Amino acid sequence: MRAVEAAGAEALLVTHGPDVRYLSGFTGSSGAVAMVGGRSALFTDGRYTTQAKAEAEGVRVVIDKRAPAVQAVEWMAAAGVTRCAFDAGQTTVAAMETMKKALPAGVRRSFFVAGSGLVARLREVKDEDEIARMKRAAELGCRMFEAVLEFVVPGATEVEVAAELEYRARMGGAEAMSFETIVASGERSALPHGRATGAKLPKRGFVTMDFGVVVDGYCSDMTRTVHLGRATDEAWDVYHSVLEAQEAAVAAIAPGVRCGEVDEAARAVLRRAGLEKEFSHSTGHGVGLEIHEGPRIAAKQEQVLKQGMVITVEPGAYLATRTAVGGGKALGGTKRSGGAFGVRIEDMVLVTEGGGEVLTSASPKVWMEL
Repeated sequence: MRAVEAAGAEALLVTHGPDVRYLSGFTGSSGAVAMVGGRSALFTDGRYTTQAKAEAEGVRVVIDKRAPAVQAVEWMAAAGVTRCAFDAGQTTVAAMETMKKALPAGVRRSFFVAGSGLVARLREVKDEDEIARMKRAAELGCRMFEAVLEFVVPGATEVEVAAELEYRARMGGAEAMSFETIVASGERSALPHGRATGAKLPKRGFVTMDFGVVVDGYCSDMTRTVHLGRATDEAWDVYHSVLEAQEAAVAAIAPGVRCGEVDEAARAVLRRAGLEKEFSHSTGHGVGLEIHEGPRIAAKQEQVLKQGMVITVEPGAYLATRTAVGGGKALGGTKRSGGAFGVRIEDMVLVTEGGGEVLTSASPKVWMEL
């Protein structure tokens, strides 16, 4: 509650589902947690009576037919709370107006104190149980990739490959996919987030697969890019430049290292290869109960890594436009010609006392020409 006190409040209201789960264990779709001093309460409705009592730990469970957030603010006001922190980034204007109406007129104007990421920052560092769940999710993702390779053939459609990945996820015990599966082939591989379509995989070209699963509430995230048919020197060069950038960023990970330094480790390699402008997004992000969490691994980010954080490292190069780069099967590539293509390689990495542990290491990143 130190962050709450620092914000000038004496209580905390939490309504964002992943934050509610983190604080209470409750996984239902309608819930709110109120924290006042040393007391905590979970509020939900009658649909979740049995579930809430079974899942919630260390909190009082309150069941009512009214909206959970309304129940929570009434409970806090009755307890004498006059200043309550909330996450402004997760609260709509309409929800705020509804909660204010539930308060006595005398405290309504000054009751709510806007905060940002008060619980999300706690979630950035994972404990042993969370790490074990994330390892299981990452291991399942690796098994899925190995199994799907036999379906990555010319003429198959992107959605067929995506469907096979998702089938393998469910059969492997996943609760859901972490996000909409990305399968982008041929010229569509130049799209950083090319959702799977009915496009057929080419006889010759890259296929990028970006996917993740949810296991015991925690997400995984990985990307592998393979090549169908005989590759050009340019394609080989770009792939290996991205691979070197990815491995350089992984090697830079350690407690106390700034997030911007990890990003720069990847970006410096692509800069030397003449591919910096083709790397159009940040190097990575935190993963946990949500697929995108803090910290952000991006240029000039001053936040430092801490032991127990789990982040992605996912540089890429997307050649939708063609420019010249000097030559050979080495860093630097050959003169670019032909159609557009892209490459991305992504691992999940746990920040450990001694550096970074790749959680998706069971899936190789070596050049694959199928």
